[in-house]
Amino acid sequence: MNTVFVLLSLQAMMGAFDNLWHHELQARLPSRISARHELRLHAAREAIYGVVFIGLGWFEWRGAFALLLGGLLAIELFITLADFLEEDSTRKLPPLERVLHTLLTISYGLFLGFLAPVLAGWLALPTELALAAHGWVSWLFTIFGVSVLAWSVRNTLAVISLNSQAAGEGAETVATAAEPAWLRTQAAERAVLVTGATGFIGRALVPQLQQEGRRVIVLSRDARRARRIFGTDVWVVESLDVISSDTAIDAVVHLAGARVLGMPWTAARRRELLSSRVEITQALLGLMRRLARPPRVMVSASAVGYYGATPEPSAKPLDENGPPQPGRFQSDLCSAIEHEARRAEALQVRVVRMRFGVVFGRGDGAYPMLALGARLGLGAVLGSGRQCAPWVHLDDAVGLIRYALASDALSGPVNAVAPDTPSQARLAKSMAASFGRPQWLRLPGAPLRWAAGEMSSLLLDGQWVAPRAALAAGYAFRHPGLEEALADLAQRGRQG
Repeated sequence: MNTVFVLLSLQAMMGAFDNLWHHELQARLPSRISARHELRLHAAREAIYGVVFIGLGWFEWRGAFALLLGGLLAIELFITLADFLEEDSTRKLPPLERVLHTLLTISYGLFLGFLAPVLAGWLALPTELALAAHGWVSWLFTIFGVSVLAWSVRNTLAVISLNSQAAGEGAETVATAAEPAWLRTQAAERAVLVTGATGFIGRALVPQLQQEGRRVIVLSRDARRARRIFGTDVWVVESLDVISSDTAIDAVVHLAGARVLGMPWTAARRRELLSSRVEITQALLGLMRRLARPPRVMVSASAVGYYGATPEPSAKPLDENGPPQPGRFQSDLCSAIEHEARRAEALQVRVVRMRFGVVFGRGDGAYPMLALGARLGLGAVLGSGRQCAPWVHLDDAVGLIRYALASDALSGPVNAVAPDTPSQARLAKSMAASFGRPQWLRLPGAPLRWAAGEMSSLLLDGQWVAPRAALAAGYAFRHPGLEEALADLAQRGRQG
């Protein structure tokens, strides 16, 4: 049975990575109506694995029970095949996910091959579930089983929620891109066009703009999803071409762009990261040129990666006049983004280039994964731990955007980071402490650099930057200190 346990453990680890990385962080399946059938298959498969983990960890499945276990494993195989077909019909799988699915299939085949003679031996015995503990292995498989059963329940609840949303959408008429009635009223004078509105920052920003009395226009590739998130008070367009030249747009907030932390920065990936930002910026410039009156201000999202990266803190923090590091991809990417955004200045548009640090907030971004690791006691110091970790609370990320829209004192580059810039080691310790956990893990930098290439600089290097422009303009941070901000987020999690 030792080989069976090893193969099943390997299956568990690869499956957990596939769930967390691809299904949650990359595809965000629980928030997509089109993924509800895939999630239903996942929930069924996870329930079977939960039974298998606990069942093999503690029992011998003798006689008819051996047939039952074999039947469950056969059902799992058919569910996996159906899952492959469903995935191919509803979403484009990244190369790493396809490779991982291949490895999972091979591993599962080996597992069945080694388990088959064990089942044959059990089948010849009188029918019973005979207790057969295997020491620490049994407890490890209990953890696997309970975890995967909990995930099955979670996916089942997501399916129920998505089915409800799908029923609601099926009952409503698909809205067109027709201009809303408010666009020709005085209320349109405060209209804000937001790209990337269904992203992490955008979902928090749009409701606050509405609370200010502003009308919002959202550019989204998935109009149904955007309307489901924001409701009918927001004008959702899938193309800027539907916005007429006499539309009054007071401001533009440009947040759109593919995730930088994800797949390795291959040549194709770099082109995707660049085009997902620059092409929309160019389209926005085209819109501004044909509008009868250009917007008053544009806030364009960039990042502190503009300054490059250093493994050790510099002698003093960089302000917004700090230079880029040509030749480093993250610096070149941010420079290209900002270069395109500055073209709007020729149209007398006040351009604010918001250089964000890592945005901490519940529900998305880096915080949920870091918090999960900290709660499990798995928060780690990366590399030396001395590299700076610039961050900003979601409340202040949104607050800085709103302040930039309202304040003529802000223009040009703005470091959207909290005044308190910790080392990565302090961040890891403070994250763990916010959940009352110790921090003891340390991951050496060399394997991370080997595995992720230049993208590892996002984790192993940093930038010591200061929000001097924001402070000079009078912005008051709601969460200036790291420990207070993490305590706030942990408290919100306990309340919600």
